[in-house]
Amino acid sequence: MVVAVGSAGSGPVAEAVRDYEERASRYFDLETVEVPAGGGGEPAEVRRQEGDRLFDRVPEELHWFALTRKGRGMRSRRLARYLEELATYGRAGAAFLVGGAHGLDERVLERARYRLSLSPMTLPHALARLVLTEQVYRAGTIARGEPYHKER
Repeated sequence: MVVAVGSAGSGPVAEAVRDYEERASRYFDLETVEVPAGGGGEPAEVRRQEGDRLFDRVPEELHWFALTRKGRGMRSRRLARYLEELATYGRAGAAFLVGGAHGLDERVLERARYRLSLSPMTLPHALARLVLTEQVYRAGTIARGEPYHKER
C-alpha cells in the first residue's frame, strides 16, 4: 500500500508513477491511496491535519514505512527480502507513507516501524513517489529472480 498526501499531479512524472504502480501490482497487492493535503496554517498544524488523514486510512496491522529524508536508506535487495518475508509468513503487508509539503507528522513517524530515506536530499512529491514505486516494482522483480535488476 502506498498512501500519499496529495496527488502525483499530471505530466510525465505522474504518468511514470502510474506506470510503475501498475507494474508493481503484478507482484504485490498494491493499493494507492491519496489523502488531501492539509489546508492553510502553520506547518505543524498542516502536518497534524495530514497525519489525522493518514491514521484514518492506513490499517494499523500493516508495517508502516514513513518516508523521510532523515530516515535510513535501504538497498533494493533488502527491500525485496523484507516484502517477500511479509508475504511468506502471512503478515498483513506494508504501507509506505509519503508526506506533504511539510513532511510527515511526528505521530506518524513515531508509529512507523521503519523510517525510510529515498535520498538525503529533499525530493519533489511526485519524484519521491516515482522513486518509491519503481523500487517496489524492482523488489518484485528481485524476489522472482527476473532480469530487471542489475547489480554488481
